[in-house]
Amino acid sequence: MNTIGTYYHRMGLHLERLDWLLPTLARLVFAGVLLIYLLNSGATKLGDGLLGVFQPSVGAYAQIFPRAMEAAGYDIGALGVWHWAVVVAGTIAEFTLPVLIVMGLLTRVAALGMIGFVIVQSLTDVYGHGQTEAVGRWFDRFADGTILDQRAFWIFVLLVLVIKGAGPLSLDRLLRRATRGER
Repeated sequence: MNTIGTYYHRMGLHLERLDWLLPTLARLVFAGVLLIYLLNSGATKLGDGLLGVFQPSVGAYAQIFPRAMEAAGYDIGALGVWHWAVVVAGTIAEFTLPVLIVMGLLTRVAALGMIGFVIVQSLTDVYGHGQTEAVGRWFDRFADGTILDQRAFWIFVLLVLVIKGAGPLSLDRLLRRATRGER
């Protein structure tokens, strides 16, 4: 039994030396699972033309402010500047934050922003769109709740990046080396 314990301890020490791998894999998993989803979701919010981000689509308002849009008869003009600012900021965040995370640039800040984004998205889904059946429950035998179950994993991956940073294969690392004069 002592031999097994020694082998287990040595293996743990070797794995701890691979600490750099965790944030790198977290960014890879984020890219594989969420990057295209978020970019496509952001694209649905764009209005026409080159500056479509500043003239969001009706769908953008309906996604972010479903109850306000219904009350306004889906007339964007009936909503205020605050609604426009939130939709534009959310759309820009939906494009910018995932790209920053994948590039490993300002990763901790971008991951914190994405955590906030996921929380707001989840609350909008539950309270705005009434998707209470999608919430799910923790500690039950089903792992299919798209809000509690799925998004807990999203946030966990993002928390790894907040705590560990982007890892060695990142623009953050290059910037840190450039500012410190390291090789």
